[in-house]
Amino acid sequence: MSTKAKARPATAPVVFTANRLRDGRVVWLGTAGLWRDAITETVPFAPEAAETGLALARQGERDQHVVGVYAVEVDLAGPTPLKFRERLRVQGPSVAAEAA
Repeated sequence: MSTKAKARPATAPVVFTANRLRDGRVVWLGTAGLWRDAITETVPFAPEAAETGLALARQGERDQHVVGVYAVEVDLAGPTPLKFRERLRVQGPSVAAEAA
């Protein structure tokens, strides 16, 4: 039996990302709990407010709009994700749809 890994506490501002269930695209949590296509439309949460943001983001999973919600630490200039994986997700699919 496996246990869910504990997330480490955020030390930088965070935004929330997931994949939209309708088409699998990467989306970002925006105002009023709406999911947006662009990271520039996100609502950053201070590290101490990350749990509040996570609760709002998980509502999108419960409403079956998105799947795989998680927090992304960002530099507020942009905002720009601190980790390469999320910077790649911001740019869109890494393979051309025509090749699939």
